Amino acid sequence: MAPFGLSALQNLRRGRNPWQPPEASWSRPFGQGWSQPYTVRYASNLDDGPNHGMPLGGFGAGCLGRGIDGAFNLWHLDGGEHWFGVLPDCQFALFERDSDGRRAHALATQPEGDASRPGSGPPLSAWSWYPAATPEQPSGTVAVRYPISSHHYASVFSADVRCEAFSPILPGDYRRTSYPVAVFAWTFSNPTNQPLDLSLLLSWRNTVGWFTNTDPAAEVHFRDDGSPEHNYVPAIGRGKGQRNRWVDGAGLKGLLLEGERSQPLAEGEGQWCLAVPDGAALNHPGLEVFRCSRWDPSGDGAELWEPFSRDGAIPDSDNDRRSTGDDPLSAALAVRFRLEPGAALELPVVISWDLPVTAFATGTRALRRYTDFFGTDGESAAAIAGEALADWRDWHAAIEAWQAPVAGRHDLPEPLRMALLNELYDLASGGSLWTAASPGDPVGRFGVLECLDYAWYESLDVRLYGSFALLQLWPELDKAVLRSFARAIPAADPTPRPIGWYFTQGRGRVEAPRKVAGATPHDLGAPNERPFDATNYTAYQDCNLWKDLASDFVLQVWRTYRLAPSGPDIAFLADCWPAAVTALDYLKRFDVNDDGLPDNGGAPDQTFDDWPLQGVSAYCGALWIAALEAALAIGQQLQLELGLDTAEEQRRFGGWLEQSRTHFDALLWNGEYYAIDAGSGTPVVMADQLCGDFYARLLGLPPVVADERARSALNAIRQACFESFEGGRLGVANGLRRDGTPLDPKGTHPLEVWTGINFGLAAYYRLMDQTATALAITGAVVHQVYEGGLQFRTPEAITAAGTFRACHYLRAMAIWALWATHTGWQPIPGADRQP
Repeated sequence: MAPFGLSALQNLRRGRNPWQPPEASWSRPFGQGWSQPYTVRYASNLDDGPNHGMPLGGFGAGCLGRGIDGAFNLWHLDGGEHWFGVLPDCQFALFERDSDGRRAHALATQPEGDASRPGSGPPLSAWSWYPAATPEQPSGTVAVRYPISSHHYASVFSADVRCEAFSPILPGDYRRTSYPVAVFAWTFSNPTNQPLDLSLLLSWRNTVGWFTNTDPAAEVHFRDDGSPEHNYVPAIGRGKGQRNRWVDGAGLKGLLLEGERSQPLAEGEGQWCLAVPDGAALNHPGLEVFRCSRWDPSGDGAELWEPFSRDGAIPDSDNDRRSTGDDPLSAALAVRFRLEPGAALELPVVISWDLPVTAFATGTRALRRYTDFFGTDGESAAAIAGEALADWRDWHAAIEAWQAPVAGRHDLPEPLRMALLNELYDLASGGSLWTAASPGDPVGRFGVLECLDYAWYESLDVRLYGSFALLQLWPELDKAVLRSFARAIPAADPTPRPIGWYFTQGRGRVEAPRKVAGATPHDLGAPNERPFDATNYTAYQDCNLWKDLASDFVLQVWRTYRLAPSGPDIAFLADCWPAAVTALDYLKRFDVNDDGLPDNGGAPDQTFDDWPLQGVSAYCGALWIAALEAALAIGQQLQLELGLDTAEEQRRFGGWLEQSRTHFDALLWNGEYYAIDAGSGTPVVMADQLCGDFYARLLGLPPVVADERARSALNAIRQACFESFEGGRLGVANGLRRDGTPLDPKGTHPLEVWTGINFGLAAYYRLMDQTATALAITGAVVHQVYEGGLQFRTPEAITAAGTFRACHYLRAMAIWALWATHTGWQPIPGADRQP
């Protein structure tokens, strides 16, 4: 694998100077495969293979992904749903002519097929495809520092060819970060002593109407690992009513791709736009723009490729006939120009889309956030493209400005700085949902899936770790998520559902109500039901019995109030207080022996949901103590600032806290570390035993345990679960015996390295001034992810057998907790803006 991105030693636009990947970027030779990538642990889990690149598109707007081989292959355009496959005609291509001859290549390696027409054979056989890099013949490099993906094409063309693709992902900008747009900023320069004639082609399939579920049933099915799923059958290949036509605007030439329209507009309906500046805007003499509104990608592609490869032109036609069947329909534009020796041209190309509606269970739907700025009629793709062409330089400069503190933090290893930025990808491609604003939700409702395999929004135990990025960069979205949980806590849904874990244990059908009033929900629902309103989609465990969720909620509320870069928000705190009180009162019911500490019940009832705990546990107990401290702080703050009478709650929580602190160490401290629980006698060192202490210290609350005991436990964790597990090369395993051996060699969770838990644990080590251990843990995990073909689909778990589980996982953004603890919450430019 190529090394992590090296420092940019030369300006990217200096003619013949060697191109270097930007500092703190992930890089790889163009089209280079993987010899031994990680593979999926369970056959039922998603594994699209390692050819993943960075997503393009705003949060909740849908996104595209372009693989390391140049192919567009990720299509997350239906809210919360996943479709992965290559559409070969969705592609850039380049023509070049000089005194030595002419050459033309599509800028991707040769595809094996067209995913929209399985079994149809090799596609576009008339096209010439770009060669993959080899050690003997490097053909280019891909380097990514989200949200910018840089491509450098080398040794194939005489021109120096570079492209930076990005969307305006800007901290604290609750408008542009929602835009459904991708900018491709191409730079062509002529380092030769003769003129070069060049032409850049963009072809695109009309996919309007494709990305909607044709099987809207909300029935839950269980996979072989016991987790629930629903069926997703998008309308891939639907073509009836599609048409493409020219569009011209101020400084813009483009093509609109449209389809059938319902009243009201349905999911998947709207427009795509391909756009470039017109010749006057580019101010390049002799530049020509060609547009072909309709060509057939199901054949060999010669109708487009033959004229393009001959002289860089394509048929100039504006055929807006609507398709009467499901015949494939593509459009293309080309920009032809000459470069004199030493000359250069910067050419922005924009792909935008306006698909305003995302639908859920039958009869329910939401408008995407960007519709607050571009309307809801699905006819604004050209307007979005026009803004991008006008402002893309400002967007690019703003991205570089907010990234500068991270990329330039040289007291952190470069791979860590790289991962801090690239792990943000999940906010776009993690099935993110961001709705239009309303009076009760001034920035809309927001959610990211736990992952694509566990497809429900904002799992509260997972976001305890994974929301550190949202908090520090888009704090108003973090508040929006927590307000949604606050509304859900008092709600009830008595619908009985089977609990999946019992199936995996061979114990048959065990049912539980979906949501008990007062219980803190595990998640905010799923994209095939009514997210935000129908919570607790997951039925793997009975989440009404979980012993960490209430604590997770209270800690996140106080964390967001105290540490959001936009400053303390007392209205947010007051909004969440009643739910916090209700949640803690409910959880206290599980204190079976009245010692102040809720008891785990034997079935897995916390974030390690395959790992049974019995009685008081270190993980849940420490979180409970920290949450009580946070609740007392919230109550005091509300009393001081708003005059709210919280005396009764403070008295009650204070009494529980005193009891809990008296019994926690007595029940769990074994002289070196904290036992996993007080009831099972399981002889393992649990890596995340003191997450609650980490949170308490992070928030400036009284620590859960004494300093010397925290350090002793961290020492045992380091030795048993990190150094003694695969020599530390993978990261920290969840739970091993003190000598580093497994209690059960076939165990699920104890022998897994959870990426997000590792990043959170590393932040705890850093908080306790054990920087070397923090960086060693983080470095090991980052190395496995980014050298193992897991980039831009970071999983929940990896194993020593080279397998992974649950890709595109939310918890991995816990790497931003390490940024917070290492830098003292150094702010990111722009994140403090008010919406």
